[in-house]
Amino acid sequence: MTYELYIGDRMYSSWSLRGWLMLEKFAIPHQTRFVGLYSGTMAQDMAHLTPARLVPALKTDQGLVVGESLAMAETLAEQHPTAGLWPRAEALRATARWLCTEMVAGFSALRGDCPMQLSHVWQGFAPSDAVLTDLARIEQLFAHARNLSGSETGYLFGDYCLADVFYTPVAARIIGYDLPVRPETRAYCELLMSDPAVLRWQKQAREVSYDPEPYALDLPRLPWPIAPL
Repeated sequence: MTYELYIGDRMYSSWSLRGWLMLEKFAIPHQTRFVGLYSGTMAQDMAHLTPARLVPALKTDQGLVVGESLAMAETLAEQHPTAGLWPRAEALRATARWLCTEMVAGFSALRGDCPMQLSHVWQGFAPSDAVLTDLARIEQLFAHARNLSGSETGYLFGDYCLADVFYTPVAARIIGYDLPVRPETRAYCELLMSDPAVLRWQKQAREVSYDPEPYALDLPRLPWPIAPL
């Protein structure tokens, strides 16, 4: 089975990155299709996927269309039960689902104030109290996951799983805006962003230029701290 994955621009589309990592990191065959998220052709490009209207969207070789990241994640886990998308242990699997669901439904301040971008670090960005509240909650969830899994460093549940997929764009925000987090959280973010698949995505993202630049801030820029491929 080869899936068709519909995504937006690599530089800014955090949800597209999640969708791609679900397939790429677990060696699930797929072909990538692009929609015009910033060029204004998104509705036209996705018309044949109705009622899906946002990226990422997944299409199976039987023609089934699946929208929304969590639905895609569960569908892939069902279709590929030996791929290791969720942790094997029941308690860890339930907790990983919890973390992914809260990411999808929450952290609106972090997502709204700090759009994902993969080209540089904003110097001097001052996070709002709401963003700081989101960061505190994220760190609380990370600590809970590690307490259950016993994984003090590395991935949250020991082996790489969908929870790490869902929090990779969060890591990009923390690094790209130099947000204040604990050293162990920063180390986890750097681990996620150093992944070879993520570095390939980032390299391709930087091959596209934008005029005007989305989400530009009137702040100095520092180089991205993790060496690209």
